Order: sequence, then structure tokens, then C-alpha cells
Amino acid sequence: MGRVGSWLAAAGLGFARAVVLAAAAAILPTVSIVPAAVSALSGSAWSWTNPWSGVGVLLFFVPLTSVFARRIGTLFRRILRRWCGIVIEDGYRRRETAPEPVRLSTGYWWNGHSYERSRRDAELDQQWRRRIGDPAYWRDVRWVVLAAVAVGPVCAVPAAALTGAVVAFAYPVPATVVVGVLLVVVAVTSSPYAWRVIIPLGQRWLRLPEGAVAAERVRELELQRADLTMAQAAEIRRIERDLHDGAQARLVAVGLSLATAEKLMDDDPVRAKALLREARKGTTSSLAELRDLVRGVSPPVLVERGVVEAIRALALDSPVDVRVDAPDRIRLEIPVEAAVYFAVAELLANAAKHAPSAHVRVRIRDRGTAVEVDVEDDGLGGAEVVPGGGLDGIGRRLAAFGGALAVVSPAGGPTQARMVVPCVSS
Repeated sequence: MGRVGSWLAAAGLGFARAVVLAAAAAILPTVSIVPAAVSALSGSAWSWTNPWSGVGVLLFFVPLTSVFARRIGTLFRRILRRWCGIVIEDGYRRRETAPEPVRLSTGYWWNGHSYERSRRDAELDQQWRRRIGDPAYWRDVRWVVLAAVAVGPVCAVPAAALTGAVVAFAYPVPATVVVGVLLVVVAVTSSPYAWRVIIPLGQRWLRLPEGAVAAERVRELELQRADLTMAQAAEIRRIERDLHDGAQARLVAVGLSLATAEKLMDDDPVRAKALLREARKGTTSSLAELRDLVRGVSPPVLVERGVVEAIRALALDSPVDVRVDAPDRIRLEIPVEAAVYFAVAELLANAAKHAPSAHVRVRIRDRGTAVEVDVEDDGLGGAEVVPGGGLDGIGRRLAAFGGALAVVSPAGGPTQARMVVPCVSS
């Protein structure tokens, strides 16, 4: 009796799962058939043999698939993870920062690819270009078709057999009773196994091909290199601008003052001494500006004492209340330390800007093969990673070292930003 009970329980669970999978696989074809049938019936006699009926189904199925393919693929990946413990990454590209559409003198909007009549049309064109250029999107489109022709029919066998049995038993004659019994046997014996068709098909067709994964990784590395190149170029321009507008101008003024003082030394020594005093003040100001400039490139405390002491010094200078919990000593590779330091600096600046009365806690943990940094504040929350924004920039900088940024910021707070960067500390 125990085996029979276990078998019936497995059959009941399998039957329910098969029904769910059949419904998920058939939802888009079903939604496509209904309007096509109504449309055909309203024009002329409609039948399954009418070739225009198939055309009508395609006219509805294709646009529905193009819109809902990712959602259907995500649904099946979640089912595999929950029912079978099989984790399949969706493989979609992260949302990239697209250039802002620009309105031209002709009135049209240029989005980097085409001219559109309105800004909304230009942005929609960008969105669709990103979508159709992603291999993961076409994988999900393919899966919708495969699920409709393979997963759906197989998973529909138990439900179809049980429905046929009910119909057969409704006409209790010997022949229909025999057919009904056979259909019940088919429904019960197929229920534990029919839904499992998703396992081999999902593992084969819901994953991106190895070549596509490698190509996407190369593409990510190229984007990271481009981000680093742009950041480096921007930093060089900033240094050049600060030198030109600040220290260089002061040093030119000092040189002029010294040249004038040299000419006046014999005829007007009092004025020459005044010019020398001004020159000395100018050199002091230039030295201070150069120190500030160097500190912006790489703070001395970061180079001399490491990332932990640098973040503690940063906390002391922050306008918000910051508490730092960290080991006494963690030394990382210099580029990693700089990336973590400037990421924390930007997060503290965001907290001071959006929650000036908040309390911030910075926790740094050494995981052996990675360093983990949590920055949490008790502000109002609502922080989002917006493409092209500050948080997105932090994530891109950390990604260059194989790291990642995760932000959890519900409305009402608190806001927690977690950074994980693979590295080996010393």
C-alpha cells in the first residue's frame, strides 16, 4: 500500500506539473489562435483546413513572440530552478548606456543609428536595436517555438488522456468503458514522466551556446576596456585643466613677479621686496594646489597605509556620521585598493547628498579570495542603478577587476550597497 500511495502521489504531482508546463507552452499559440479564428469566422467560413487560418495565426503569433519571448524563457528557467535545482543564467546583456537622442535643425531626432520624428520614436528604436542584437533574445524566441511543438504536446498527454476518459465514461457502453479505462491508465502512468521532458530540452536549448558565451565575455571585456580608457582620458583632461587653470597660471605670475623684482632691485628695493613676498605666497599657493591635485589622483594615506586607513580618513572628513568596521590591516593590489577607495568615497558622497542626517556604516571583510565591502545608511532609500549614473559607474569600475556591485534600497530605507572584488590580501 505504501508503494501504491507513493506512486499515486508522484502521479498527482507529475500531473499538476505537466498541466502547468502545457499551459505555459501553449499560452502564446492559444492567444494567437483565438483572434485568428474570430477574424476568419467574421469574414468567411473558417476551418482548420483553410490556409488563411494558418496565416492568421502567424500574424498574431509572431508579434506576440517578439514581445513576450524573454518572459516565457524566464518562466521556464524559474521552473527548472525550483523543480529540478537546475540553474540556467538568462545570459542577457546588461543594459548599456545609449547616447541621448539629439534633435537636429530639420526637426528629426538622431539616436546614433537612424533619424526619427520624435524623441520617443528614437528611444524605442534604440531599445529594439538592443533587443534584436542580443543572442539571448533569439534563444528565447527559439524556445517559445520549441516549447509549443515539443514541450506542450508531451506535457498535455496526461490531461488529454484524463479528459478523454471522462468523456468515454459519460457514455457507459462496453467499448467506451474499455477505452476510458485504457485512457486512465495512460494518464496515471504518463503523469510522473511527461513533465520531465523539460529537463533535457531546457538544458540543451535554454542555455546560450558556448561560442555565444565566449563572445559575450569578450564583448564585456571590450566594454570594460573602453570604460577604463574613457575614465583614464577624462582623468588626464581633468589634471591638464587643473594644472592649466591653477598651478600653471600661478607659476607664470610668480615668474613675472620675479622678473620685475630683478629689474627693480637696484632702483626701488622696497617695491622689489614686496614683489618677492607676493612671489613667495604664489609659490605656497601653487604647492598647495599641486598637493590637492596629487591627492585627487591617489591619496597619500592610501599609498602609505592601505585601503582601510584611507577609508577611515575618508570617514573622518565626511559630513555624515560614518562608522568603519574593518580588520586592522588589509593590503590589496594598488589598482584594486584605488577602485574600492573611490567607490566608497562616491557612496559616502551620495549619502551626504541625499541623506545628510543619516548614519552610515562601512564594513570591510576579507574573504581570503575576495574583499567584501558593505556601505549601509539609514536614509530614506530609493537608490537605483541608472545607466550612466554614479552607481552604474561604480559597477563598471569594479567589473574591470571581476567585481560586482549590488544595491538594495527599498522606499523608506535603509540603503545597502555591497561590493565584492576578487583578490588576495596580504
